[in-house]
Amino acid sequence: MRRFSLASLLKESTKGHTGWERQWRAPEPKKEYDVVIVGGGGHGLATAYYLATVHGVTNVAIIEKGWIGGGNTGRNTTIIRSNYLFDESAALYNHAMNLWEGLSQELNYNIMFSQRGVLMLAHNHHDVVTFKRHVYSNKLNGVDNEWLSPEECKAFCPPLTISKDIRYPVMGGALQRKGGTARHDAVAWGYARGADARGVDIIQNCEVTGLQRNPDGSVKAVETTRGTIGARKVGVVAAGHTGVVMGRFGLRMPVESVPLQALVSEPVKPCFPCVVMSNAVHAYISQSDKGELVIGAGTDQYNSYSQQGGIHVTNHTLDAICELFPQFTRMRMLRSWGGIVDVTPDRSPILSKTPIKNLFVNCGWGTGGFKATPGSGHVFAHMLATGEPHEINAPYSLDRFRTGRLIDEAAAAAVSH
Repeated sequence: MRRFSLASLLKESTKGHTGWERQWRAPEPKKEYDVVIVGGGGHGLATAYYLATVHGVTNVAIIEKGWIGGGNTGRNTTIIRSNYLFDESAALYNHAMNLWEGLSQELNYNIMFSQRGVLMLAHNHHDVVTFKRHVYSNKLNGVDNEWLSPEECKAFCPPLTISKDIRYPVMGGALQRKGGTARHDAVAWGYARGADARGVDIIQNCEVTGLQRNPDGSVKAVETTRGTIGARKVGVVAAGHTGVVMGRFGLRMPVESVPLQALVSEPVKPCFPCVVMSNAVHAYISQSDKGELVIGAGTDQYNSYSQQGGIHVTNHTLDAICELFPQFTRMRMLRSWGGIVDVTPDRSPILSKTPIKNLFVNCGWGTGGFKATPGSGHVFAHMLATGEPHEINAPYSLDRFRTGRLIDEAAAAAVSH
């Protein structure tokens, strides 16, 4: 793998940048792999990368029914934060945050990580009490988070309206200064490039159709549209389609798949310095490096595998955005889209063994998947390599839905969930 550097960029500029090789190979599937990862999104790619770099497991295939980064990884609003409430969540998301901070250097790929701060607004007494509880819990877990008055919110984010005469008056906010954004497709490409360079096969346009098992019930192979691929272990990281994939394997999962919408405005000069989120109005907003206002909504309240959603959801979101930021009322929306998120009963992910020996699953991230990408991949790789959960993801087993040891993070999602 050729490293990116100032010297290599200058050298290639003299040749019209014609000497760069492909970022990753397009191999034919081998007959058998030590590990097959189903799903070529950020979490699956990160899992393969850490299997190779941390555990030395390189006989790995990522099989993706479409193209790399074509699912939720390329359809999210790129927000990164770790200010979740419970100890288990703080450990998982802060683990990801620590990896985010050095990821461009680790991958030798500019993921455009920008720690511009994430401000979560409180609009009523319940919000104030809830966010202050988050702040105190985060401090106990070593996660940066602080409470701001309405005036301090305005100082941190000048476009914000803090008038008390609007439907959603700002009564304060919780600020995580280490939070921010990253370029979603660059994250996928960086992990794909790094995994490929270490021998991982990335197989696109290859849909899983079934699972073959040994006489003892353990995993033997996956059946795909490109033939049967032997596998000693299989990890399913299929985001909103997890229920479909696991159903083909004979397992029902405690997840529901729903659309999650986002949209961007026409590009304008830099005017919005941070990320602002609001539970009460089910909206969040930041500005991309291209100048577009990136706006996200809450999940649609119906089950669907459609990558679009109801227009009333975006209308409600834009109404709220315009009230909090009236200077944006004349902005034109450039495009909108939807992703498919899988939501668990307690709004926390599943990183777990399954009843089928050597079959593992990583799913249920709801609206919080992108921010967890490095941490999720790191601990899931540990599970696939060793057969046992990492201490960070041990609480996120399927068994918790039987024992009742749930991790209810619905209030920390920052959008309706």
